[in-house]
Amino acid sequence: MQHNNNSGSAGIYLHIPFCKTKCTYCDFYMLTNESQIDKFVEAICAESALRKDEIQEEVKTIYFGGGTPSRLSTNHFEKIFEALYLNYKIDSKAEITVEANPDDLSDVYLKTLSQLPVNRLSIGIQSFNDEELKFLSRRHSSQQAISSVKTAQSHGFNNISVDLMYGLPDQTEEIWRDNLEQMTNLGVQHLSAYHLIYEEKTRMYNMLKAGKIKPVDEELSTTMFSMLIDWMKKHNFIQYEISAFGKEGYFSQHNTSYWKNRKYLGLGPAAHSYNGYDRSWNISSLHRYIKGVESGNLEREAEHLSINEKYNEFILTGLRTMWGIDLSDMINIFGEDMYNYCIENAQPYINAGKLIIQENTLKLTQKGIFISDGIMSDLMRV
Repeated sequence: MQHNNNSGSAGIYLHIPFCKTKCTYCDFYMLTNESQIDKFVEAICAESALRKDEIQEEVKTIYFGGGTPSRLSTNHFEKIFEALYLNYKIDSKAEITVEANPDDLSDVYLKTLSQLPVNRLSIGIQSFNDEELKFLSRRHSSQQAISSVKTAQSHGFNNISVDLMYGLPDQTEEIWRDNLEQMTNLGVQHLSAYHLIYEEKTRMYNMLKAGKIKPVDEELSTTMFSMLIDWMKKHNFIQYEISAFGKEGYFSQHNTSYWKNRKYLGLGPAAHSYNGYDRSWNISSLHRYIKGVESGNLEREAEHLSINEKYNEFILTGLRTMWGIDLSDMINIFGEDMYNYCIENAQPYINAGKLIIQENTLKLTQKGIFISDGIMSDLMRV
């Protein structure tokens, strides 16, 4: 049973696992030792050749994530692009995003980056408040954050997304409002706003458990989310996904393809792939990844999604977005029993004005967005 809605297109995600330092809240696979960076680039180019038969469709999006992709030199990027264009059919208008940290985005770096096929930047600012940046172990200052965006704009980048975090300990409504104001003043086209999550095995989680920091209370957390929604609406951004806001025509095409369950290929250590049937992921070890690619026997794990797991993903990815869940698709893919299960569990929320059915599509209302996790959980099948 296929549910990839791919319309003959696919995406490629490249995991660049290097960072100068590890942030206190981060639980992604990353390394601070960059001595293997050249070998890694050779390996990811080789992997793109090894796996080229997995994607026959035209590639509409390419996304360099991490880690910190801006740790790569422009020479590294050139080699990777050469391999990608050699092995895949890349659409001439493909959205090509590079995640970057402000302190890597020097004038020289941005100038050379602008001469590559990169047409979108996602800048990990997180905050424009120097105290918060220090708390998050970010290496840049608020001034560097502002100047990185302005310099990128001066080099012709006109599709820029920034990341901001809220729900930090000691964060006030005033600090959060100031962060939002600074972001809109810069004239960027997109914002991803994430509430701080205390992931196990992170330094921040350990600080929380040791009582060194106090989590923000739920009421303030909800107020900040409400401020975010109101502020972005006032400044003509569309909330097209719970944590993503874009100007018209500037939604993240790559992330949208995840939410619409399209095929994507993940290259690099710990990168995930989805072929419409199964999810697979590469080994989370740079050493073993490089060895595997060199031997032509890359270590990967896979899981075949059960009908319930597919249904749960359908709920999760649909309800998170402004497009909602197409109920005709639900019947066609999962049959009437699952459709009835969904509607039956949705009914109390529909009655309470937290879900709505419009044009045979089930969506969260503005009230529903605030309790979206609970709603999605109630519609899922265990």
